[in-house]
Amino acid sequence: KPESREALTQSYYDIGREVDEKIDQYFSLLPKSELEIKPYDPAIEQFSAGGSYQPGTPDGSRPGTFYFNAYDLPSRLTTGNVTLYLHEGAPGHHFQVSLAQENEALPSFMRFSFLPAFGEGWALYSETLGYEMGFFDDPWNRYGTLQDEQLRAMRLVVDTGIHAKGWTREQAIDFMLDNSGMTRTEVVAEVERYIAIPSQALSYKVGALKIQELRARAEKALGDDFDIREFHAQVLNTGGIPLAILEQKIDRWIASQKS
Repeated sequence: KPESREALTQSYYDIGREVDEKIDQYFSLLPKSELEIKPYDPAIEQFSAGGSYQPGTPDGSRPGTFYFNAYDLPSRLTTGNVTLYLHEGAPGHHFQVSLAQENEALPSFMRFSFLPAFGEGWALYSETLGYEMGFFDDPWNRYGTLQDEQLRAMRLVVDTGIHAKGWTREQAIDFMLDNSGMTRTEVVAEVERYIAIPSQALSYKVGALKIQELRARAEKALGDDFDIREFHAQVLNTGGIPLAILEQKIDRWIASQKS
């Protein structure tokens, strides 16, 4: 558990620095915009998610910001910090949003739109890069990312229960408490989010599974010629696009690399 707001903040600074040291191995395309790390304002933290991303400006005059939640510290664990940073910060939402905004060659609807299956799918896929980067060799960090994977499965049940099966708020809360290591503070914030945004939870997994599928397809087709840095550039260099269009794009890229 975090010892203080200051200690929690420092842990994210440390994670950000470690990611920055490794990022060139996985990305040839990097955003110009800086990334700030800060806790939510205390006025809103009780009702906020565990973390979120606020985009900066296209010209970089205002950096992107990764916000984390420091409310009710005794109820929070640091085991998921790495996973949260990879998702909300770099290379998750910060890369996906900033690279799109900074690409003036794209039409505005591709630079500034946010398609949940693509955007959240990318951020969820970004979490898995923690394995390759070596972060999940640490057993606590690995525990944290597995717990987050459990959440992603569990909330599909909750989302469906609330919006298709007539579950009450308390039923959803009880289900998540019974089937995870999450605290009540964390669970209540999650459930109230699913109540407000039907099917968003589904978009995460649909998008992540598609990006993972396309990467596996490229790795198999290209073998030793597969370049993870170029694959990531192909996913991100045209802004937010529907998954069907992304699949066509990656298939064309695979064909071009083989020829």
